[in-house]
Amino acid sequence: MSSLPQSAPGRPGYGAAAASEDWLRRLEQLNEIGAALSLEKNLNALLEKILVAAKTITRADGGTLYLIEGEGEAQQLRFEIVRTASLDIALGGTTGNAIPFYPIRLYVDGDPNTSMVAAFAALTGQTVNIADAYTEVGFDFSGTRQFDQKTGYRSKSFLTVPMRNHEGEIIGVLQLINCQDPVSGEIVPFSTSDQRLAESLGSQAAIALTNRALIVQLETLFESFIRMINEAIDEKSPYTGGHCQRVPQLTMMLAEAVNDTTDGPLADFTMTEKDRYELRIAGLLHDCGKITTPVHVVDKATKLETIYDRIHLIDTRFEVLKRDAEIDALNRKLELARTSGMEEINRRERSYQIDEELRDTLRQIEDDRTFLRRCNVGAESMSKDDQERVQQIGLMYKWRDPVGNTANFLTDDELKNLTIQRGTLTQEEREVINHHIVSTIKMLEALPWPKHLRSVPEYAGGHHERMDGKGYPRGLRREQMSVQARVMGIADIFEALTAKDRPYKKGKTLSESLHILGKFKLNGHIDPDLFDVFIRRRVYMKYAEQFLDPDQIDAVEESAIPGYLP
Repeated sequence: MSSLPQSAPGRPGYGAAAASEDWLRRLEQLNEIGAALSLEKNLNALLEKILVAAKTITRADGGTLYLIEGEGEAQQLRFEIVRTASLDIALGGTTGNAIPFYPIRLYVDGDPNTSMVAAFAALTGQTVNIADAYTEVGFDFSGTRQFDQKTGYRSKSFLTVPMRNHEGEIIGVLQLINCQDPVSGEIVPFSTSDQRLAESLGSQAAIALTNRALIVQLETLFESFIRMINEAIDEKSPYTGGHCQRVPQLTMMLAEAVNDTTDGPLADFTMTEKDRYELRIAGLLHDCGKITTPVHVVDKATKLETIYDRIHLIDTRFEVLKRDAEIDALNRKLELARTSGMEEINRRERSYQIDEELRDTLRQIEDDRTFLRRCNVGAESMSKDDQERVQQIGLMYKWRDPVGNTANFLTDDELKNLTIQRGTLTQEEREVINHHIVSTIKMLEALPWPKHLRSVPEYAGGHHERMDGKGYPRGLRREQMSVQARVMGIADIFEALTAKDRPYKKGKTLSESLHILGKFKLNGHIDPDLFDVFIRRRVYMKYAEQFLDPDQIDAVEESAIPGYLP
């Protein structure tokens, strides 16, 4: 059988030369369509392009694209796109118009539904080419007749093509209605060449849809894996739970605000959908290195906490001191009672004096214990006087250790921790915490990122750098960093300031947080232009409404924020 369309009833004067030229032109269209399908990323737009392309190359007035959903005998054909040019019907796809038709079941009471032409094509994998639905036997076109009665349409020629992907799996059905003669415009049967073109397009479309579905599945799997890592990090510490989820949200809020800025030094910054996806992935992975950070450091809620809070050991030592003081007082009283030649009144006065000294000693011990317990709670600042008093307590008291040796009341390590000036971490522990960004960079740079995600390590790895080059781990300056990395730096700081789940502080209010953030701008810590956008576009309020407690959202006087330039 010739692959070229032949003259057919209803196509007068449509000779071999014209048919050959038409065939070549439609082959070119098919090639162009195939290339276009491979580039389309949006699923709805892709489905729409497939049906519109099929209608174009076969000159069909109408058409429907179905996709198979469900498993086993629950499988059915779901209407995805419906188009009929002469009735001006456009449903599904990018139109936003819902399709009011029920899916077509492939099995009815366990039996294959071969009476419906679309279901037959899906079940058998065979193309069905029907010249006139009203005279065709073997298929149920009652629904088609009802549609025609309601609309005044006349459904005649049908071409129903199964969509088979590269694995031989049928994923959907392409149904075309009413082929129009190119010369007369009359409704004619679909030719053999129409069928072959439609089948070729159906295969290309199925492969494009399968590839798109695989990409979506891989992206979904990838993002689910990232969220699993973040949940593991957040669950690792009750004090940072949610941080890995909140920072990406704030990062995207600020990035969108910068993208919408049309004047000033950031007016040229724009993001495509690929750029947005890349930044969002970087935000989700910005702290992945924390999975290597020891829990006892991340969870260090007090200065003496390791696996447990060592303040209880010091409490025990204070109890030993009190016991020793009481025993010493009793021994002195016994010695006093055995002393001969002392008048009773003097003995009584001396006993009272011993009791008074004991009370003073116990009072001092209890006062020093209360002081050390207070020092054990991290604060934003510890005075020099308090640090010196801790040192004095450590040296003033002596106690006998478990092996009987006399030792200083506080060990060197306890002294070091109790005199931490800010927070609860020693310098060494801060370095352990800070190392998470080094681990993050190493982990991310070791991954084989595709082209559209190659900047993820740079974006995620730069959120602890400073604009003046004093940050870590690489000491980058502002001009060495992308806008995205600088955006993430502000997001990370603001989330930390307002977070209400830290071990050593409560979440700050909006006004307090913005005041501190403004100081960070002035001292070269954060990007000044991004800070101004953060305030001017009220990104802080958008974030607060979603993530802060009501009592944290206080009145903000923007003109009073340090460094802000309206």
